[in-house]
Amino acid sequence: MGAHRENVVKAFDEFRQEIDEHHDRRERLIKISRDATNLSKKVIFLLHRTMTEESNNDSNPSLRVVRRGREKLREVQALYAQIRFEVQAERFWQYHRAVSPGLQEYIEALGFAHYLEHGTMVSYEEVQLSLSDENGIPYFTLPKEDYLLGLSDVTGELMRFAISGIAQKGGRARAREVCAFVRQCKADFERFTPYVRELSKKQAVTSQSLEKIEDAVYAIVVRGSEYDIPPDMLDDLIAQSISTFSSNTSAKTRLGQVRSGDDYDDEI
Repeated sequence: MGAHRENVVKAFDEFRQEIDEHHDRRERLIKISRDATNLSKKVIFLLHRTMTEESNNDSNPSLRVVRRGREKLREVQALYAQIRFEVQAERFWQYHRAVSPGLQEYIEALGFAHYLEHGTMVSYEEVQLSLSDENGIPYFTLPKEDYLLGLSDVTGELMRFAISGIAQKGGRARAREVCAFVRQCKADFERFTPYVRELSKKQAVTSQSLEKIEDAVYAIVVRGSEYDIPPDMLDDLIAQSISTFSSNTSAKTRLGQVRSGDDYDDEI
Protein backbone atom coordinates (compact mmCIF):
# COMPACT_ATOMS: atom_id res chain seq x y z
CA MET A 1 0.00 0.00 0.00
CA GLY A 2 2.82 2.37 0.89
CA ALA A 3 4.67 1.60 -2.36
CA HIS A 4 1.50 2.27 -4.38
CA ARG A 5 1.06 5.64 -2.66
CA GLU A 6 4.68 6.57 -3.40
CA ASN A 7 4.20 5.72 -7.09
CA VAL A 8 1.09 7.91 -7.27
CA VAL A 9 2.86 10.81 -5.58
CA LYS A 10 5.84 10.43 -7.89
CA ALA A 11 3.59 10.42 -10.96
CA PHE A 12 1.82 13.60 -9.84
CA ASP A 13 5.16 15.26 -9.12
CA GLU A 14 6.17 14.56 -12.72
CA PHE A 15 2.87 15.96 -13.95
CA ARG A 16 3.38 19.09 -11.87
CA GLN A 17 6.90 19.57 -13.20
CA GLU A 18 5.70 19.11 -16.79
CA ILE A 19 2.89 21.64 -16.34
CA ASP A 20 5.22 24.15 -14.68
CA GLU A 21 7.68 23.81 -17.56
CA HIS A 22 4.84 24.31 -20.03
CA HIS A 23 3.66 27.54 -18.38
CA ASP A 24 7.21 28.86 -17.98
CA ARG A 25 7.97 28.17 -21.64
CA ARG A 26 4.72 29.77 -22.73
CA GLU A 27 5.46 32.92 -20.71
CA ARG A 28 8.94 33.17 -22.21
CA LEU A 29 7.56 32.85 -25.74
CA ILE A 30 4.86 35.45 -25.10
CA LYS A 31 7.46 37.90 -23.80
CA ILE A 32 9.71 37.34 -26.82
CA SER A 33 6.71 37.74 -29.14
CA ARG A 34 5.83 41.05 -27.48
CA ASP A 35 9.42 42.25 -27.79
CA ALA A 36 9.42 41.25 -31.47
CA THR A 37 6.15 43.12 -31.99
CA ASN A 38 7.46 46.30 -30.37
CA LEU A 39 10.74 46.22 -32.29
CA SER A 40 8.93 45.59 -35.58
CA LYS A 41 6.56 48.51 -34.96
CA LYS A 42 9.55 50.76 -34.32
CA VAL A 43 11.13 49.64 -37.58
CA ILE A 44 7.93 50.56 -39.42
CA PHE A 45 7.86 53.99 -37.75
CA LEU A 46 11.53 54.44 -38.63
CA LEU A 47 10.87 53.64 -42.29
CA HIS A 48 7.94 56.05 -42.49
CA ARG A 49 9.73 58.87 -40.70
CA THR A 50 13.01 58.53 -42.54
CA MET A 51 11.35 58.27 -45.95
CA THR A 52 9.43 61.47 -45.24
CA GLU A 53 12.50 63.34 -44.03
CA GLU A 54 14.94 62.21 -46.72
CA SER A 55 12.58 62.35 -49.70
CA ASN A 56 12.77 66.13 -49.54
CA ASN A 57 16.54 66.09 -49.96
CA ASP A 58 17.23 62.96 -51.98
CA SER A 59 15.68 61.78 -55.21
CA ASN A 60 16.17 58.11 -54.26
CA PRO A 61 16.38 57.64 -50.50
CA SER A 62 14.85 54.15 -50.43
CA LEU A 63 18.08 52.13 -50.36
CA ARG A 64 19.57 54.06 -47.45
CA VAL A 65 16.32 53.97 -45.51
CA VAL A 66 15.83 50.24 -46.06
CA ARG A 67 19.42 49.56 -45.00
CA ARG A 68 18.71 51.22 -41.65
CA GLY A 69 15.47 49.28 -41.30
CA ARG A 70 17.09 45.93 -42.04
CA GLU A 71 19.76 46.60 -39.45
CA LYS A 72 17.05 46.99 -36.83
CA LEU A 73 15.20 43.91 -38.06
CA ARG A 74 18.26 41.83 -37.20
CA GLU A 75 17.39 42.46 -33.56
CA VAL A 76 14.03 40.78 -34.15
CA GLN A 77 15.70 37.90 -35.95
CA ALA A 78 18.02 37.47 -32.97
CA LEU A 79 14.98 37.12 -30.70
CA TYR A 80 13.62 34.29 -32.83
CA ALA A 81 17.02 32.64 -32.83
CA GLN A 82 16.71 32.41 -29.04
CA ILE A 83 13.54 30.31 -29.17
CA ARG A 84 14.59 27.78 -31.80
CA PHE A 85 15.15 25.08 -29.16
CA GLU A 86 11.91 25.97 -27.35
CA VAL A 87 9.73 25.29 -30.39
CA GLN A 88 11.35 22.34 -32.10
CA ALA A 89 9.27 19.94 -34.20
CA GLU A 90 5.60 19.59 -33.18
CA ARG A 91 6.14 21.74 -30.10
CA PHE A 92 5.98 24.83 -32.36
CA TRP A 93 2.30 24.18 -33.07
CA GLN A 94 1.61 23.75 -29.39
CA TYR A 95 2.83 27.33 -28.80
CA HIS A 96 1.87 28.78 -32.16
CA ARG A 97 -0.70 31.19 -30.73
CA ALA A 98 1.92 32.61 -28.39
CA VAL A 99 4.35 33.55 -31.17
CA SER A 100 1.92 34.28 -34.03
CA PRO A 101 1.28 38.02 -33.30
CA GLY A 102 4.98 38.83 -33.22
CA LEU A 103 5.60 36.86 -36.40
CA GLN A 104 2.89 38.75 -38.27
CA GLU A 105 4.26 42.11 -37.14
CA TYR A 106 7.78 41.10 -38.17
CA ILE A 107 6.54 40.03 -41.62
CA GLU A 108 4.71 43.35 -41.93
CA ALA A 109 7.90 45.31 -41.20
CA LEU A 110 10.03 43.11 -43.47
CA GLY A 111 7.43 43.29 -46.24
CA PHE A 112 7.24 47.08 -46.05
CA ALA A 113 11.03 47.40 -46.20
CA HIS A 114 11.13 44.97 -49.13
CA TYR A 115 8.56 47.01 -51.05
CA LEU A 116 10.48 50.24 -50.51
CA GLU A 117 13.58 48.57 -51.93
CA HIS A 118 12.16 46.45 -54.75
CA GLY A 119 8.59 47.60 -55.34
CA THR A 120 7.33 44.01 -54.90
CA MET A 121 5.99 41.81 -52.12
CA VAL A 122 8.48 39.73 -50.16
CA SER A 123 8.25 36.01 -50.93
CA TYR A 124 7.64 33.21 -48.46
CA GLU A 125 11.11 31.80 -49.13
CA GLU A 126 12.77 35.14 -48.36
CA VAL A 127 10.92 35.46 -45.06
CA GLN A 128 11.80 31.89 -44.10
CA LEU A 129 15.45 32.51 -44.99
CA SER A 130 15.50 35.58 -42.75
CA LEU A 131 14.40 33.31 -39.89
CA SER A 132 17.24 30.86 -40.44
CA ASP A 133 20.82 30.55 -39.19
CA GLU A 134 23.95 31.23 -41.21
CA ASN A 135 23.73 27.70 -42.67
CA GLY A 136 20.20 28.27 -43.91
CA ILE A 137 18.63 26.00 -41.29
CA PRO A 138 15.26 27.48 -40.21
CA TYR A 139 14.68 28.28 -36.55
CA PHE A 140 11.18 26.89 -37.13
CA THR A 141 8.84 26.33 -40.07
CA LEU A 142 7.06 29.58 -40.90
CA PRO A 143 3.27 29.01 -41.00
CA LYS A 144 1.82 30.11 -44.32
CA GLU A 145 -1.19 31.67 -42.60
CA ASP A 146 1.10 33.96 -40.59
CA TYR A 147 2.90 34.85 -43.79
CA LEU A 148 -0.36 35.82 -45.53
CA LEU A 149 -1.75 37.70 -42.55
CA GLY A 150 1.48 39.64 -42.15
CA LEU A 151 1.53 40.56 -45.83
CA SER A 152 -2.07 41.72 -45.62
CA ASP A 153 -1.03 44.22 -42.93
CA VAL A 154 1.58 45.68 -45.29
CA THR A 155 -1.22 47.25 -47.35
CA GLY A 156 -2.05 49.56 -44.45
CA GLU A 157 1.53 50.80 -44.29
CA LEU A 158 1.54 51.31 -48.06
CA MET A 159 -1.58 53.46 -47.71
CA ARG A 160 0.15 55.67 -45.14
CA PHE A 161 3.29 55.78 -47.27
CA ALA A 162 1.37 56.84 -50.39
CA ILE A 163 -0.75 59.52 -48.72
CA SER A 164 1.98 61.01 -46.52
CA GLY A 165 4.33 61.40 -49.50
CA ILE A 166 1.82 62.51 -52.09
CA ALA A 167 2.89 66.16 -51.75
CA GLN A 168 6.57 65.37 -52.21
CA LYS A 169 8.46 65.32 -55.46
CA GLY A 170 7.24 62.33 -57.47
CA GLY A 171 4.63 61.59 -54.83
CA ARG A 172 1.68 61.67 -57.18
CA ALA A 173 3.16 59.05 -59.50
CA ARG A 174 4.24 56.96 -56.50
CA ALA A 175 0.72 57.12 -55.05
CA ARG A 176 -0.74 55.79 -58.30
CA GLU A 177 1.79 52.94 -58.30
CA VAL A 178 0.96 52.05 -54.70
CA CYS A 179 -2.75 52.22 -55.49
CA ALA A 180 -2.40 49.71 -58.34
CA PHE A 181 -0.18 47.46 -56.20
CA VAL A 182 -2.58 47.41 -53.24
CA ARG A 183 -5.50 46.72 -55.58
CA GLN A 184 -3.63 43.70 -57.00
CA CYS A 185 -2.72 42.49 -53.50
CA LYS A 186 -6.36 42.62 -52.43
CA ALA A 187 -7.38 40.59 -55.49
CA ASP A 188 -4.64 38.00 -54.87
CA PHE A 189 -5.46 37.62 -51.16
CA GLU A 190 -9.16 37.16 -51.87
CA ARG A 191 -8.69 33.60 -53.12
CA PHE A 192 -7.17 32.56 -49.77
CA THR A 193 -9.94 33.93 -47.52
CA PRO A 194 -11.85 30.61 -47.35
CA TYR A 195 -8.74 28.83 -46.08
CA VAL A 196 -7.06 31.32 -43.73
CA ARG A 197 -8.83 32.33 -40.57
CA GLU A 198 -9.00 36.09 -39.93
CA LEU A 199 -7.89 36.93 -43.47
CA SER A 200 -11.40 38.09 -44.35
CA LYS A 201 -11.24 40.68 -41.55
CA LYS A 202 -7.89 41.92 -42.81
CA GLN A 203 -9.32 42.07 -46.33
CA ALA A 204 -11.94 44.49 -45.04
CA VAL A 205 -9.17 46.71 -43.67
CA THR A 206 -7.29 46.42 -46.98
CA SER A 207 -10.44 47.59 -48.78
CA GLN A 208 -10.55 50.67 -46.54
CA SER A 209 -6.89 51.40 -47.18
CA LEU A 210 -7.38 51.02 -50.93
CA GLU A 211 -10.36 53.37 -50.84
CA LYS A 212 -8.32 56.03 -49.05
CA ILE A 213 -5.52 55.81 -51.62
CA GLU A 214 -8.01 55.96 -54.50
CA ASP A 215 -9.73 59.01 -53.01
CA ALA A 216 -6.40 60.81 -52.59
CA VAL A 217 -5.19 59.96 -56.10
CA TYR A 218 -8.55 60.89 -57.62
CA ALA A 219 -8.58 64.26 -55.85
CA ILE A 220 -5.05 65.06 -56.98
CA VAL A 221 -5.71 64.08 -60.60
CA VAL A 222 -8.96 66.04 -60.79
CA ARG A 223 -7.57 69.14 -59.11
CA GLY A 224 -4.37 68.91 -61.12
CA SER A 225 -6.34 69.00 -64.36
CA GLU A 226 -7.76 72.37 -63.35
CA TYR A 227 -4.34 74.02 -63.48
CA ASP A 228 -2.38 74.39 -66.68
CA ILE A 229 0.99 74.61 -64.97
CA PRO A 230 4.22 72.55 -65.02
CA PRO A 231 4.31 69.43 -62.79
CA ASP A 232 6.99 70.91 -60.50
CA MET A 233 4.86 73.96 -59.77
CA LEU A 234 1.85 71.71 -59.20
CA ASP A 235 3.86 69.68 -56.67
CA ASP A 236 4.69 72.90 -54.80
CA LEU A 237 1.06 73.95 -54.83
CA ILE A 238 -0.10 70.59 -53.48
CA ALA A 239 2.62 70.59 -50.83
CA GLN A 240 1.59 74.06 -49.67
CA SER A 241 -2.08 73.07 -49.48
CA ILE A 242 -1.40 69.85 -47.56
CA SER A 243 1.02 71.65 -45.22
CA THR A 244 -1.67 74.22 -44.35
CA PHE A 245 -4.24 71.48 -43.81
CA SER A 246 -1.86 69.45 -41.63
CA SER A 247 -1.03 72.49 -39.48
CA ASN A 248 -4.70 73.24 -38.86
CA THR A 249 -5.47 69.60 -38.08
CA SER A 250 -2.49 69.34 -35.72
CA ALA A 251 -3.60 72.45 -33.82
CA LYS A 252 -7.09 71.01 -33.33
CA THR A 253 -5.92 67.58 -32.15
CA ARG A 254 -2.92 68.58 -30.02
CA LEU A 255 -5.02 69.07 -26.88
CA GLY A 256 -6.65 65.67 -27.29
CA GLN A 257 -3.27 64.01 -27.73
CA VAL A 258 -1.96 65.63 -24.54
CA ARG A 259 -5.01 64.45 -22.61
CA SER A 260 -4.74 60.91 -23.92
CA GLY A 261 -1.11 60.63 -22.90
CA ASP A 262 -0.49 58.34 -25.83
CA ASP A 263 3.07 59.34 -26.52
CA TYR A 264 4.60 56.24 -28.06
CA ASP A 265 8.37 56.44 -28.16
CA ASP A 266 9.38 55.51 -31.71
CA GLU A 267 13.06 56.16 -31.23
CA ILE A 268 15.33 53.22 -31.82
